[in-house]
Amino acid sequence: MLGVIGGSGFYTFFGSDARTIALDTPYGEPSAPITVGTVGDHEVAFLPRHGVKHEYSPHTVPYRANMWALRALGVRRIFAPCAVGSLTTALGPGSMVVPDQLVDRTSGRADTYFDSGGIHVSFADPYCPALRTAAAGLPGVIDGGTMVVIQGPRFSTRAESRWYASQGFTLVNMTGYPEAVLARELEMCYAAIALVTDLDAGVEAGEGVRTVDVFAEFERNMPPFKKLVREALEAAVAVDGDRTCAHCLSHEGVTLPFELP
Repeated sequence: MLGVIGGSGFYTFFGSDARTIALDTPYGEPSAPITVGTVGDHEVAFLPRHGVKHEYSPHTVPYRANMWALRALGVRRIFAPCAVGSLTTALGPGSMVVPDQLVDRTSGRADTYFDSGGIHVSFADPYCPALRTAAAGLPGVIDGGTMVVIQGPRFSTRAESRWYASQGFTLVNMTGYPEAVLARELEMCYAAIALVTDLDAGVEAGEGVRTVDVFAEFERNMPPFKKLVREALEAAVAVDGDRTCAHCLSHEGVTLPFELP
């Protein structure tokens, strides 16, 4: 099964004909019940990252429960649409980007299932190449970029924003980590699809980033963004069928301290 994790403002994906599944996990309940519908001829599971009413801030999202629940349901490949700020004027609001790298600047988040056992997953290339190919090949999509993931819930200072940009980072976000590494630990393909909602504070003079503006921009672009995600799902099936790609099978030859769900 394919999966979609919706970001800020992306709380629904299917109509009333979708079925709803409530799951519990060893890490508590996920952000919301998972809805399962179809895109083309393929079953897709949808989970709103922040809850159906945005109950969870970026630093309180139950990331481990979310990823475990999707895996337990049979999901093996995930697209993760998200809102991002841009650290370059080359990527203005409304741009849709498939990043190829991330930088973790979060702190205190539970970011592994392996608290014992000496398990170390390869994470040099954090996103699934097969899913990236499927999404990045669509018209109007920008292929590549480095997304720096900050702790939140506050936005960056101008100095922080300029620092990130000086390092060559192009996007800034609050939820892209630890989702990506948890997917890798559970041997699920994972790729982010980023919608730029604003230029970050250090890129453009003015009042700085405001929540109301971010949500307004995201809502404005929601119809084409959902359309893009649907097209990416269909392209993923065409590119790589129903398989988890070899790149994301990170535990070959390793004995795990527990069975994956």
